[in-house]
Amino acid sequence: MSTTTKRGKQQPAKGANKKEGFTAEEKAAMRERARELKDKTDGETAVRAAIAKMSPKDRAIAKRLHELVKATAPGLTPKTWYGMPAYAKDGKVVCFFRNAGKFKERYSMLGFNDSAKLDDGSMWPIAFAVTKLTAADEAKIRALVKKAVG
Repeated sequence: MSTTTKRGKQQPAKGANKKEGFTAEEKAAMRERARELKDKTDGETAVRAAIAKMSPKDRAIAKRLHELVKATAPGLTPKTWYGMPAYAKDGKVVCFFRNAGKFKERYSMLGFNDSAKLDDGSMWPIAFAVTKLTAADEAKIRALVKKAVG
């Protein structure tokens, strides 16, 4: 919607002529999700394969995060979710790792879905940028995962 007019005609908003839709990366993630729903590969194998496809920096973070989640919450089931390593409880994804290369972002992300029990008042964080994992970061992640599974 535009506020400018030219000869009495309303002009389109800046950028409105650009095609809108899904990016190639988003379309690939949707195809991965469709494959996941059909695939019968066990979750651990699928997560390891997803991690193996990542850049070396993202792969190092993902491997360590995978170890942390498994050790902290052995009741969570590893699986892939839109091609990302994820961890589920009763079939619902609790947390996931999105590598920086997934959508050409500048950092990786540890995210939590609504099934995670992180509620804290009327507002709380559900995603965390991850550029590297320090000992302090690992302690925070353990606490978050433990709280998320209840």
